[in-house]
Amino acid sequence: MYKVNIILVALLGIFLLISCGGDSGDEESSRRTKKAELDNPETKASESKEYYKSDDAAVSGSKEKDIRERNLEIQARQAANRTPCDTLSLQEYLIDNYPAGTYLVEFDETLKYPFRRPAVIYLKQEETLVLAVIAKSKEGERFVEVKNLVGYESSFSNLDSTRLGTAFFYLTMFECDGSGNFSMVWEERIPIHNGFNSMKIKRWGKDNTPYCELNFEAGIISGFRNYNYFFVDGFKQNPHLLETYTGLSKKRIMADVNKDKYPDYYEFRFIVDDTSLYIRQLDSVPFYWDEKKNLYVTRYSSRLYRKY
Repeated sequence: MYKVNIILVALLGIFLLISCGGDSGDEESSRRTKKAELDNPETKASESKEYYKSDDAAVSGSKEKDIRERNLEIQARQAANRTPCDTLSLQEYLIDNYPAGTYLVEFDETLKYPFRRPAVIYLKQEETLVLAVIAKSKEGERFVEVKNLVGYESSFSNLDSTRLGTAFFYLTMFECDGSGNFSMVWEERIPIHNGFNSMKIKRWGKDNTPYCELNFEAGIISGFRNYNYFFVDGFKQNPHLLETYTGLSKKRIMADVNKDKYPDYYEFRFIVDDTSLYIRQLDSVPFYWDEKKNLYVTRYSSRLYRKY
């Protein structure tokens, strides 16, 4: 009887081992099959197409608009004092009159304020003129998010393939009457997609020509870019664009080369060795605005010209 019991216990143990081993093998086989499916390019492509559903706020215009309207209602209730032409009214105007995925850009000032402020400047004259930086989402892609357009880290987004969307920046002048009705005076494209930092009204030259300096962080050149919009014919006329920048091996500074009403610049050239450990300034080339060609040109070579 004792021997029979031992044999039964041994058989039970063998059965349990076989059962456990079979489960483990099935689990491992299933895991490998799943991994192969995920690594399949066709599977990845399918998942990429289905990443955003049609009712996702990232691609659904109606849902995105509903969310923005609700957020704006909350901000309006929390606002202590409202005026007919305030920033909330401008945001309402954008929601009602611009395609989904269009936003007021915000200053990169999180270290100075508990929240970011919209990039808006009010110019008080005989009427209310409002200068604003607007970001429009590229058609056919997901809607951009303002937080992904502002600051140093965002300036690298052109280098990867993340699903953050593409933004087109615009400097826009609005006019607002006493009843709070907005209308667009003009709109100018800003030739960059991210890295916004700040905007300021400054003065230039012997005539103190006003201009709007838009500062963008530029991690790719290890520096920054300024897009300067000069109001050479007044605030209501389309401004004149001049770009300046400073980087590790790039530099362009504002200048008055030919003494006309348009600003000019010096573009510097550098020598950089293969290791980038040695950088030396070679020379600088003056560019001035040619009204007939509508380009920045230089007397050094007819083949050298710039759009802005």
